[in-house]
Amino acid sequence: MTRREIAGGEAHARAAIAGNPSDGYGGAVLALTLAGLRAQAFAWPAAALEVSPSSELVRATVARFAREREPAAARTAIEVSTSIPRGVGLGGSSAIVIATLRALCSLYECSLGEPELAAMALAVETDELGIAAGLQDRVTQAHGGLMFMDFDPGAGAHAYERLDSALLPPFVVAWRADAGGDSGAVHAPLRERHARGERVVVEALCELGSLARRARAALMQRDHAELRRCVDRSFDARRRMLELDARHVEMVQCARASGASANYTGSGGAIIAICADAAIRSHARQALKALGCQVY
Repeated sequence: MTRREIAGGEAHARAAIAGNPSDGYGGAVLALTLAGLRAQAFAWPAAALEVSPSSELVRATVARFAREREPAAARTAIEVSTSIPRGVGLGGSSAIVIATLRALCSLYECSLGEPELAAMALAVETDELGIAAGLQDRVTQAHGGLMFMDFDPGAGAHAYERLDSALLPPFVVAWRADAGGDSGAVHAPLRERHARGERVVVEALCELGSLARRARAALMQRDHAELRRCVDRSFDARRRMLELDARHVEMVQCARASGASANYTGSGGAIIAICADAAIRSHARQALKALGCQVY
């Protein structure tokens, strides 16, 4: 096997900043990718499908790609690795799917634009595996960088806008390895409650979409105080409609006590702390580490 016969792909961790998880309900989300945390996939032709290490997620990805794009993909060897902590709300699963799809596209000379890539990645988890998931993870990871995403049909069939990451003030992403969770366990019952018209859920999700739009406007105006308010209120809205793990709440409270604003990055327990300046970032980082968190 020569190096030319091996194709690779990668995708980075995703951290929502404001508005999550309103993406599945006509809301909006502001999120970014984290360059230091990534999933990688390498693919080459084989006699049959070989996945190392064994992964139902990768097998489902190959099955979808083979059915929709290239039947020969069913005979591929794939190796996957990741530095993204799993189960903490940093888009680890979707990163593996997107990295695998990119490797397959490279190997079989198939082009997928960012919207198509995000849609296929979502379909792998929702259709192939029955996992409750939203689109914002995949859109952010397909495009990369700082993304504003408006999922209101009136926004032009999903308005996706890449923003300049330099607009962001200092921030810290933190998680605890002992406090992970299954995001599907959060999303599935939330969808049921929304479908029933539960008032606290409907109102909170509507507010979250509005907060993401306000956060985008604050960034563009370089109004970091307003951005931090949107971050804090995104967490507060989540807390009103969901029962949260006390360990996750403690992380948010720790960041806030350090002078930062904080919100969940997803639905697994990692948080993002948005800081007014580098001194507050340093203080929040040390406080979170003292709490037992790993930090980015």
